[in-house]
Amino acid sequence: MLSGGFMYEVLYEEGGHNIYVISFPYGGRFNEISETATAFPHRSNKFHLMYYAEWYDDEESQRVIELDRKLYDYMAPYVTKNPRATYFNCKDLEIGRNNFGDNYTSVEEASVWGNKYFKNNFKRLVDVKTKVDPDNFFRNEQSIPSRVRHGIRKRNH
Repeated sequence: MLSGGFMYEVLYEEGGHNIYVISFPYGGRFNEISETATAFPHRSNKFHLMYYAEWYDDEESQRVIELDRKLYDYMAPYVTKNPRATYFNCKDLEIGRNNFGDNYTSVEEASVWGNKYFKNNFKRLVDVKTKVDPDNFFRNEQSIPSRVRHGIRKRNH
Protein backbone atom coordinates (compact mmCIF):
# COMPACT_ATOMS: atom_id res chain seq x y z
CA MET A 1 0.00 0.00 0.00
CA LEU A 2 1.22 3.48 -0.86
CA SER A 3 2.30 5.32 2.28
CA GLY A 4 2.07 9.09 2.46
CA GLY A 5 4.60 8.98 5.33
CA PHE A 6 7.58 8.32 3.07
CA MET A 7 6.48 10.97 0.58
CA TYR A 8 6.05 13.45 3.42
CA GLU A 9 9.57 12.68 4.71
CA VAL A 10 11.14 13.18 1.27
CA LEU A 11 9.18 16.34 0.47
CA TYR A 12 10.08 17.91 3.82
CA GLU A 13 13.74 16.91 4.01
CA GLU A 14 16.25 19.70 3.46
CA GLY A 15 15.86 20.65 -0.17
CA GLY A 16 12.63 18.67 -0.51
CA HIS A 17 10.61 21.87 -0.49
CA ASN A 18 11.67 22.24 -4.15
CA ILE A 19 10.09 18.95 -5.24
CA TYR A 20 6.49 18.67 -6.35
CA VAL A 21 4.34 15.71 -7.31
CA ILE A 22 1.43 16.77 -9.49
CA SER A 23 -1.38 14.33 -10.20
CA PHE A 24 -3.49 14.61 -13.34
CA PRO A 25 -6.59 12.37 -13.25
CA TYR A 26 -7.47 10.45 -16.39
CA GLY A 27 -10.56 8.41 -17.19
CA GLY A 28 -14.10 8.96 -18.41
CA ARG A 29 -14.47 9.94 -22.08
CA PHE A 30 -10.70 10.27 -22.25
CA ASN A 31 -10.44 6.47 -22.07
CA GLU A 32 -12.93 5.96 -24.92
CA ILE A 33 -10.37 7.20 -27.47
CA SER A 34 -8.18 4.46 -28.91
CA GLU A 35 -4.49 4.49 -27.95
CA THR A 36 -3.65 4.53 -31.66
CA ALA A 37 -6.06 7.34 -32.64
CA THR A 38 -3.53 10.03 -31.67
CA ALA A 39 0.16 10.13 -30.77
CA PHE A 40 -0.83 10.15 -27.07
CA PRO A 41 -1.34 6.50 -26.06
CA HIS A 42 -1.76 6.66 -22.27
CA ARG A 43 -5.54 6.23 -22.35
CA SER A 44 -5.98 3.38 -19.87
CA ASN A 45 -4.06 5.02 -17.03
CA LYS A 46 -5.97 6.32 -14.03
CA PHE A 47 -3.52 9.15 -13.30
CA HIS A 48 -0.46 10.85 -14.65
CA LEU A 49 2.08 11.77 -11.98
CA MET A 50 4.52 14.52 -12.81
CA TYR A 51 7.61 14.91 -10.65
CA TYR A 52 8.87 18.46 -10.77
CA ALA A 53 12.07 19.67 -9.12
CA GLU A 54 13.64 23.10 -9.10
CA TRP A 55 16.75 24.63 -7.59
CA TYR A 56 18.41 27.98 -7.62
CA ASP A 57 22.12 27.30 -7.36
CA ASP A 58 24.65 24.55 -8.07
CA GLU A 59 25.08 23.68 -4.38
CA GLU A 60 21.41 22.85 -4.07
CA SER A 61 21.08 20.94 -7.34
CA GLN A 62 22.63 17.62 -6.32
CA ARG A 63 20.56 17.35 -3.13
CA VAL A 64 17.26 18.14 -4.90
CA ILE A 65 18.02 15.68 -7.71
CA GLU A 66 18.88 12.93 -5.18
CA LEU A 67 15.61 13.49 -3.31
CA ASP A 68 13.63 13.52 -6.54
CA ARG A 69 15.21 10.20 -7.60
CA LYS A 70 14.46 8.75 -4.17
CA LEU A 71 10.79 9.63 -4.56
CA TYR A 72 10.73 8.36 -8.16
CA ASP A 73 12.23 5.01 -7.07
CA TYR A 74 9.78 4.72 -4.18
CA MET A 75 6.84 5.12 -6.56
CA ALA A 76 8.08 2.37 -8.95
CA PRO A 77 5.77 -0.39 -7.62
CA TYR A 78 2.71 1.83 -8.13
CA VAL A 79 3.19 3.02 -11.73
CA THR A 80 3.05 1.54 -15.25
CA LYS A 81 5.72 -0.97 -16.20
CA ASN A 82 7.19 -2.59 -19.33
CA PRO A 83 7.88 0.08 -20.26
CA ARG A 84 7.54 2.54 -17.43
CA ALA A 85 5.64 5.11 -19.45
CA THR A 86 5.71 8.88 -19.46
CA TYR A 87 4.09 11.80 -21.23
CA PHE A 88 6.22 13.57 -23.86
CA ASN A 89 5.42 17.05 -22.55
CA CYS A 90 6.86 16.02 -19.17
CA LYS A 91 10.29 15.06 -20.43
CA ASP A 92 12.45 12.61 -18.52
CA LEU A 93 15.97 13.14 -19.84
CA GLU A 94 17.31 10.35 -17.63
CA ILE A 95 15.79 7.72 -19.95
CA GLY A 96 17.94 8.87 -22.86
CA ARG A 97 18.44 11.62 -25.37
CA ASN A 98 19.37 12.20 -28.98
CA ASN A 99 23.01 12.37 -30.00
CA PHE A 100 24.34 15.90 -30.25
CA GLY A 101 25.49 17.81 -33.29
CA ASP A 102 25.58 15.95 -36.58
CA ASN A 103 25.64 12.54 -34.90
CA TYR A 104 22.69 10.50 -36.16
CA THR A 105 20.37 8.96 -33.56
CA SER A 106 18.96 5.69 -34.86
CA VAL A 107 15.37 4.63 -34.43
CA GLU A 108 16.66 1.79 -32.25
CA GLU A 109 18.45 4.25 -29.94
CA ALA A 110 15.45 6.58 -29.80
CA SER A 111 13.06 3.71 -29.08
CA VAL A 112 14.42 3.72 -25.50
CA TRP A 113 12.39 6.86 -24.79
CA GLY A 114 10.10 6.73 -27.81
CA ASN A 115 8.33 3.60 -26.62
CA LYS A 116 7.85 5.12 -23.16
CA TYR A 117 6.30 8.27 -24.59
CA PHE A 118 4.35 6.84 -27.51
CA LYS A 119 4.09 3.07 -26.86
CA ASN A 120 3.03 1.21 -30.05
CA ASN A 121 2.61 4.52 -31.91
CA PHE A 122 6.37 5.17 -31.98
CA LYS A 123 7.21 3.36 -35.25
CA ARG A 124 4.23 4.97 -37.00
CA LEU A 125 5.40 8.39 -35.79
CA VAL A 126 8.93 7.65 -37.08
CA ASP A 127 7.41 6.92 -40.49
CA VAL A 128 5.54 10.25 -40.42
CA LYS A 129 8.69 12.09 -39.29
CA THR A 130 10.69 10.50 -42.14
CA LYS A 131 8.14 11.67 -44.72
CA VAL A 132 7.54 15.16 -43.31
CA ASP A 133 10.99 16.04 -41.93
CA PRO A 134 13.52 13.60 -43.44
CA ASP A 135 16.50 15.83 -42.61
CA ASN A 136 15.44 16.11 -38.96
CA PHE A 137 15.31 19.91 -38.99
CA PHE A 138 12.77 19.97 -36.15
CA ARG A 139 14.48 18.22 -33.26
CA ASN A 140 15.11 18.38 -29.55
CA GLU A 141 16.73 16.20 -26.89
CA GLN A 142 14.16 13.45 -27.33
CA SER A 143 12.49 14.16 -30.65
CA ILE A 144 11.35 11.39 -32.92
CA PRO A 145 14.18 10.61 -35.36
CA SER A 146 14.00 10.33 -39.12
CA ARG A 147 15.02 7.10 -40.82
CA VAL A 148 17.14 9.24 -43.18
CA ARG A 149 20.79 9.51 -42.26
CA HIS A 150 22.64 12.30 -44.08
CA GLY A 151 20.37 11.98 -47.10
CA ILE A 152 20.47 8.17 -47.26
CA ARG A 153 17.33 6.29 -46.22
CA LYS A 154 18.05 3.73 -43.55
CA ARG A 155 16.16 0.45 -43.89
CA ASN A 156 15.01 -1.97 -41.18
CA HIS A 157 15.21 0.49 -38.29
